[in-house]
Amino acid sequence: MTAPSPAALLDPEAIRRLRELDPSGGNKLLERVVVAFSNSLDRLLPDLAQARETDPPDFTVIRHVTHTLKSSSASLGATALSARCGDIETLAREGRDEGLSAQLDAMLQDIQQVRAALAALL
Repeated sequence: MTAPSPAALLDPEAIRRLRELDPSGGNKLLERVVVAFSNSLDRLLPDLAQARETDPPDFTVIRHVTHTLKSSSASLGATALSARCGDIETLAREGRDEGLSAQLDAMLQDIQQVRAALAALL
């Protein structure tokens, strides 16, 4: 199975808007946004891993992490990842853990694909 193309994972319109903010590329805005997103993932994912291991899961941390990732992934045009984060955020807000683990696993897969798409974009 081949990985989806960057265009399939990232909304071209969102990328175009980011590029419009730095037309010459001199400020390396797109690169800086991608690095900030990656750094955010590196900071948040260990918290998420720890939160999902508790019994019951730490819904407050899960909600915070997915809310943050929902916004940042949307700004990069990773709309499917953003939507999944929103679904998980709702589960966590409601304190529902049925299906939560599978959703979190799928989100982690989405994140890997988005990271690869962003790397290909740069």
